[in-house]
Amino acid sequence: MRVISGSARGRRLLSPKDSSVRPTGDMMKQAVFNILQQRVTDARVLDLFCGTGQLGVEALSRGAAFCVFNDSAPASVELAKRNAAAARVDDRAKFIRSDALEYIKKRARREDGDVFDIIFIDPPYDSGLLDAALEKIIEFDILKEYGIIVCESRAGHIAPDAPPPYKMLREYKYGGAKITLYTKESDV
Repeated sequence: MRVISGSARGRRLLSPKDSSVRPTGDMMKQAVFNILQQRVTDARVLDLFCGTGQLGVEALSRGAAFCVFNDSAPASVELAKRNAAAARVDDRAKFIRSDALEYIKKRARREDGDVFDIIFIDPPYDSGLLDAALEKIIEFDILKEYGIIVCESRAGHIAPDAPPPYKMLREYKYGGAKITLYTKESDV
């Protein structure tokens, strides 16, 4: 694994020592950031189920203003911290070890009303967590207007519809995996 572009381009990232974490492949990561393009610059990013942290690190390398890395596994949070430090983007990062669904609820209760421009959801395949996290993001409305939610799943996963003002934009299949994009449109 490596950082593909930006200030940390070419930096190697640490991989997990076991198979409990499934890092996003470089080809899939490149495709995601080709889709996002300039949306990343100055964005506030949430990397749910961050694993190695490589999606958030890539976003920070490409000019995101800030990224919250969230995972329930202590080893994953530590790995994301080490990768952000290696890429020298940890000064714009926050690392939170908690259940993703609980984090979304707590985030929504904050009085500052802070929301995210880009949210990555990449839980273990077939765990049911992707649909549950998407539902909570919509319920607690933590995506900025015209923001993007990037969901990674197995290619056969049937992505749920989203109620207005949220909507599914598009799906992209890459081998055995799929990226599904959602946005939040103006509710005016």
